[in-house]
Amino acid sequence: MPNKLRFAMVGGGRGAFIGSVHRRAAEFHCSMELVAGALAADPGKARLSGQDLGLAPDRIHGDWQSLLEDELKRPASERIHFVSIVTPNHMHFPVAKAFTEAGIHVVCDKPLVHTSAQAAELIELSRKRGTIFGVTYNYTGYPMVRHAREMVRSGQLGQVRKVVVEYNQGWLTTLLESDAANKQAVWRTDPARSGIAGCIGDIGSHCENLAATVTGLEIESLCADLTTFVPGRRLDDDGSVLLRFTSGAKGLLFATQIAIGGENDLRLRVWGTKGSLTWHQEDPNYLVYDPLDGPRQIMRRGGGYLADAAKRVTFIPPGHPEAFMEAFGNIYLGVGEAIRAREANRPLGPLEGDFPTLVDGARGVRFIEMTVESSRSQEKWVKFAG
Repeated sequence: MPNKLRFAMVGGGRGAFIGSVHRRAAEFHCSMELVAGALAADPGKARLSGQDLGLAPDRIHGDWQSLLEDELKRPASERIHFVSIVTPNHMHFPVAKAFTEAGIHVVCDKPLVHTSAQAAELIELSRKRGTIFGVTYNYTGYPMVRHAREMVRSGQLGQVRKVVVEYNQGWLTTLLESDAANKQAVWRTDPARSGIAGCIGDIGSHCENLAATVTGLEIESLCADLTTFVPGRRLDDDGSVLLRFTSGAKGLLFATQIAIGGENDLRLRVWGTKGSLTWHQEDPNYLVYDPLDGPRQIMRRGGGYLADAAKRVTFIPPGHPEAFMEAFGNIYLGVGEAIRAREANRPLGPLEGDFPTLVDGARGVRFIEMTVESSRSQEKWVKFAG
């Protein structure tokens, strides 16, 4: 294997916030290198975007089909190891399907695809082709999230009884999508591109994944109330969901994009029979633990007492904040480890390959579908058969 894994990017050109984040995250651990791309739907913008990033002229493409065709013609020593898909949601499935069919590993932004049927097709295709497929639920890359996961899984909280997860934003308090220049607002509120859900798909899916990752609980059924507060908007901008887990635990998930003052206020609280945990994304280097019989403990990133899974993704000394970019980079680190292991035909080490997979992505799609179904139904409680 080369020192750096070669990757291409579909989407993420000029003016695209998340494309820049993905590139920096992939290159964060100096183990990956962007070598090709189809960086915008407009061929002219795609070419200019590739030039901005210093890509070789013959590896800048006006569309993803040309990118894939070119890569398959190249010798293995030049060909990309994986593609990173950072387009609006409606393009995830066709691009992911084509690259997976070609035997090329994939990293895809969330939510994975528009329907559970599409997700199931990708799972089966990836299994047949033997490819690695990562989904960038990036908040699971924080060291303290991984420590929280280990605490719950090891039984330190006892039996989990209650889970509350919330994500508060305020950027869509007004009809921003009425301004065509605000491309983020335009596509995220467009059902054709975003899918059947707005807020609950965009940030509510992060809530579902964070709760599932930390607790390991499976949703048995849910009851949802989705609202579109801003007149003229076509998708929900606020959502509240009651959760029943198969273990008997109960949960509450709520996400909103009309909470004035909210930025990226993602919070998780877990209560068990022996203690509780609290984590806040805007202060991510700390995890609060309240044991049943003892004083509150505030655990800090970088502490020697943390789980190995948390230590492994901690790269600077305590007191120097590690945050969003580092967490995103840790997702790519796990994907890269899995790709290297697969290419070398060796098993992953015990702490390697820690990233959200196609299974997580498919469950997230099912969550969105069931939430919308429940909100539209008079019966309300719907079974989560995911």
